[in-house]
Amino acid sequence: MDHAVISRETHAAFLVGLGDDALILGQRLSEWCGHAPTVEVDLSLANLGLDLIGQGTLLLSRAAEIENAGRDADALAFFRDELDFRNSLLVEQPNGDFARTITRQFLFSTFQNLFYGALTASADTELAAIAAKAVKETDYHAGLAREWVIRLGDGTEESRRRTIDGLDWNWRFIGELFTNDAVDEAMINAQIGVDRTALRAPFDTVMAETLKEATLDVPAQHRPVSGGRQGKHSEHLGHLLAVMQHIPRSFPDARW
Repeated sequence: MDHAVISRETHAAFLVGLGDDALILGQRLSEWCGHAPTVEVDLSLANLGLDLIGQGTLLLSRAAEIENAGRDADALAFFRDELDFRNSLLVEQPNGDFARTITRQFLFSTFQNLFYGALTASADTELAAIAAKAVKETDYHAGLAREWVIRLGDGTEESRRRTIDGLDWNWRFIGELFTNDAVDEAMINAQIGVDRTALRAPFDTVMAETLKEATLDVPAQHRPVSGGRQGKHSEHLGHLLAVMQHIPRSFPDARW
């Protein structure tokens, strides 16, 4: 079957969205360095953050290559403004306590693992190779977060309460992950992208099985909150970018 022709702009926008998701969540996890409950957990979260920033770097580099506008991954990461970011709202949410961070990670990594698994069949062979590497990482991320959700949910009264609160906070943002926008539709037609709607059923299966083991109920469906992938962000992203972009913007000509 012939692939639909897509513009460089659309192809790059798709890659930027994926790269932004990984980059922003990696930055969020970096905020835990030195603050996690134990040294082991501190290292685990740091390693997850490094994996995500690595994924973001590869995806943004590929986006810059497709865009062919004289920018590189660093320019896309550090010299775009808030409204130009295309990450989902879930990944920019503040860490909160450990349970909220872990539930956010469980939700996103489960989605990301399913998404990258499907993306390994992309007609963009370089993107497929990035996905093949990333799916191994996200499989670990999702598994680690799942174990913690079970441990916290079926733990003490306080850990259970905090896990329920974390799920309730993050659950309203997951609908955005499974909605195709115009860029997604174009990339699906070109056999490069992934139909997000097809991932919801396996995602729900993992949620149901894990939360049952954690002796937790699946949260009630909230009115979905979306807009991040169209540049409409919560107030939290601007504060995150101010920290993340401060040094490169203060010394734009520096070479490290």
